[in-house]
Amino acid sequence: MTTVTYHIPNISCKHCVHTIKMELGELPGVQTVEADVNTKKATITFDAPASEDQIRALLIEINYPVAS
Repeated sequence: MTTVTYHIPNISCKHCVHTIKMELGELPGVQTVEADVNTKKATITFDAPASEDQIRALLIEINYPVAS
């Protein structure tokens, strides 16, 4: 199991948090998704077949890209 934390500047409200949790939660292999409006961070725990590349690509697709 892998856990990653990303800074996502576009998180601005609870709707953003809900969207990130819902979308990433549907990705096969994702176990947990936590996101926080105040810190603008998301922590994702996952196993295969999910990968960091897939998670980052999905975040871009839903307009919540990870800060570089």
